[in-house]
Amino acid sequence: MSTNPVVPSAREALNKFKMEAASQVGVNLKQGYNGDLTAKEAGSVGGQMVKKMIESYENGLK
Repeated sequence: MSTNPVVPSAREALNKFKMEAASQVGVNLKQGYNGDLTAKEAGSVGGQMVKKMIESYENGLK
């Protein structure tokens, strides 16, 4: 499994999106390594990202 985005130029936007999602759920992410996060914290960031992507998609359908 690769951690490289399908569109390499999207890496910066994805990182910004991840930082915004972390802020919204109260998780303090730092640039670079974040291996000290708990599974709950990491999951809440990922869950928030998915929630925002679904909302964006649904709004595009309207």
